[in-house]
Amino acid sequence: MLRDPETAPISPGVRATLAFLATVTLMPDAVGPADAAKVRAAGVSDEALEDALHVCFLFNVYDRLADTLGWQQQTEKERQASARRLFEKGYA
Repeated sequence: MLRDPETAPISPGVRATLAFLATVTLMPDAVGPADAAKVRAAGVSDEALEDALHVCFLFNVYDRLADTLGWQQQTEKERQASARRLFEKGYA
């Protein structure tokens, strides 16, 4: 799906949302009301589009922070340890 959302076996709404989010991320100055209208025409509600935008914005911020501050990905061993802690203690 991520390699080629145009041909992936996904709903028209998901396809339109992904295209919209790609434009928001890569060419934010090019986004306008007509772009959101295309997503709505594919059956996506305003609420769903807002949710997708919130997730997109957060990932974009995290990605830029990671690049700027030089954050490193966890090793597999570190990911496993984090997963065990979350499983045992939850997010509290």
